[in-house]
Amino acid sequence: MPGYKVHLAGGMALTGLGVAVSMYKGLYDFNVLEITSILFIGSLGALFPDVDTDSKGQNIFYFLLVSLDLALMIKKYYKWAAILGFMAMLPPLGKHRGWTHTLWAMVLVPSPIIILPMIFYKIPIQKVLPFYLAATIGYFSHLLLDRKFL
Repeated sequence: MPGYKVHLAGGMALTGLGVAVSMYKGLYDFNVLEITSILFIGSLGALFPDVDTDSKGQNIFYFLLVSLDLALMIKKYYKWAAILGFMAMLPPLGKHRGWTHTLWAMVLVPSPIIILPMIFYKIPIQKVLPFYLAATIGYFSHLLLDRKFL
């Protein structure tokens, strides 16, 4: 199975392709911060399925997550920090290559990216959809590279 470097590269490549296509088609006009955020989220999505095991990918994933959580707390986005912390506790609830390597998890795990901003901040779905899709595309790239579909 591919290692974390391949999963990161695959997630960034597929997410970057999604950004390029959506901009080319005129669906979104992203700024640099949005593109960076989308690539970051796609990378996290690509690493997520392996966070249920002790690995370099798990270490990188949680380092990025802790960094993001700390930044949210510093900016006083406590609701977002709490949501992120809650989501970070989910992977140990299963065995490796269990629920984290399923298509339903690929769709459901990133769903708080859409649902929670709409509930807590009344943000329209159009604003958060690219970030959900980035997480889903990154996740998909992981499953694809693990040959989950073959």
